[in-house]
Amino acid sequence: MGVPVTDFVIVLLIFMRIVAAFIVSPIFGHQAVPGIVKVLLSLIIAYICFLTIDKSHIVVEFSISWLFVNAVKEIITGAILGFMLNFVFFGVQFAGSLMGLSMELSMAETLNPIDGSSSNDIGQVYNYAAILLLFLINGHHYIISGLVYSFSIVHLGKYVITEPVYQLIMTYAGAVFVIAVKIASPILVSFFLVYIAEGILTRVVPQMQVFFVSQPLILGLGLFLLVSLTPVYIYAIKSLLHGYEDNLVTIIKAMAQ
Repeated sequence: MGVPVTDFVIVLLIFMRIVAAFIVSPIFGHQAVPGIVKVLLSLIIAYICFLTIDKSHIVVEFSISWLFVNAVKEIITGAILGFMLNFVFFGVQFAGSLMGLSMELSMAETLNPIDGSSSNDIGQVYNYAAILLLFLINGHHYIISGLVYSFSIVHLGKYVITEPVYQLIMTYAGAVFVIAVKIASPILVSFFLVYIAEGILTRVVPQMQVFFVSQPLILGLGLFLLVSLTPVYIYAIKSLLHGYEDNLVTIIKAMAQ
């Protein structure tokens, strides 16, 4: 019975890493995906990984403390790998929120079912567009293939919160604001010029109610710019999602250091 029990413990540790990644990832962790589906899919992938990985270097100890510590390590590893893709979605949604605020749509907020936060409609539209693009480029395969690849680089029970991993997480988190500003910059610059024109018009014609006149203009101009720049935004978001695969490989290699 020693061999089957050892195999069961290995499969359980593999399962902990995979299910942790699925729970925090933007697609598999969506609230629309039932929990039983996440568990069953994680079990299937864990069993496939168990059949493919090299188990010769794995030493299993049958103690509560060893199982608990290694399970926590696998949960942390899976959570980091699964959460990496969220930075792209955070940047895209933040960019949409900035554009919505520039279009004076701050009151038109809806609930984001992914993280439970509220953002304006422009941010929600770009968030769902990013999810659709991720499916179109088979981005959900990146998550699964990255997890499978991680078992050959980051062995079971390895401590992964190292200095290189910490630096990469900080870099990717800081890139959220860079992504948001780059995507929203055409809209922000355009409305900055509109606001300057409003200020000049207010000084020239003090009797005019500039805000009542400019509100429809700002909304119409914003929608026109969004429609005109949609191909550019789609290309930019697709490039960011493609870059996630390289970022995932980079952080997996950093975990092995």
